[in-house]
Amino acid sequence: MAHLVAVLALEGAIAFELGIPARIFGNAKDDAGRPLYQVATCTLDGGPVATSADFRIAVDHGPELLERADTVVLPASHDSDPDLADAPFTPELAAALRRIRPGTRLMSICTGSFLLAAAGLLDGRPATTHWRYTELFARTFPKVLLDPDVLYTDDGDILTSGGVAAGVDLCLHVVRRDHGSAVANAVARNCLVPPWRDGGQKQYVEAPSPVTSGGTGTGTGTAAVRAWALEYLEEPLPLRRLADRAGMSVRTFTRRFREETGASPGQWITTQRTERARQLLERTDLTIDQVARRSGFGTGTSLRLQLRGRLDVAPSAYRRTFRTPA
Repeated sequence: MAHLVAVLALEGAIAFELGIPARIFGNAKDDAGRPLYQVATCTLDGGPVATSADFRIAVDHGPELLERADTVVLPASHDSDPDLADAPFTPELAAALRRIRPGTRLMSICTGSFLLAAAGLLDGRPATTHWRYTELFARTFPKVLLDPDVLYTDDGDILTSGGVAAGVDLCLHVVRRDHGSAVANAVARNCLVPPWRDGGQKQYVEAPSPVTSGGTGTGTGTAAVRAWALEYLEEPLPLRRLADRAGMSVRTFTRRFREETGASPGQWITTQRTERARQLLERTDLTIDQVARRSGFGTGTSLRLQLRGRLDVAPSAYRRTFRTPA
């Protein structure tokens, strides 16, 4: 009998995330072409729900489906959108989750992890969520072992994914775990998605604004020095050179810099060099060594170490993912 995957659609379900389990698990077949999973969608009362788009969905199942499920998936929805005051972990949702049999595998996609956490199911366990909401998640659920950088987490019977398409990565991972790489790769080929993505969420995080605060002239703050440094990132930028440019002692400059940016000068420069390297990888045909020199990392080896440490991805893999076609 095929493994039953129940997808719980809440009011305001985000259509893309809601469709991921059916698309991925529904394409998994054995050597004879038989489905390995049965995917069914339910709601809290069996009635239709509005989506985040301009349509509603009608389902064939109510919460009783959860009692038979081998895997339960909670996709993101407006009801689990942490931008809303008081994430609505309603009595109806709590009652539905109590129907799930012990040992049933639980999965969340994107901010669906907020609902698992609100139910207390993630306490003491690794989890992730969309990178935009990791700070809020950490404040709201301090008992959860949040990993903000990964695409997904696997703690055996509870798995969580980062935002949006990371749900695809998670579902492919589950297929791979259940039935091996050959089946997962076949699903990926059929869906025209990579069977495995390098790196984590950090490579998708928006870069901070490089010059954000402080004075506008030499001697009044560090903003002018930061603006100057952005023009000379490929050159050596030792702390003494920056402090002299600002007309301050090294100690005063370092203190002012941290007050205005929240980072040390060295940390800030490395962040800006990383952002410069990202832009060059995305927008130019420069070699890895040329990108390294122009961004101030000096050598391709240094650039590889920095991107691997900061973005969990190699420069070549980053370029393949983000390169803008000519």
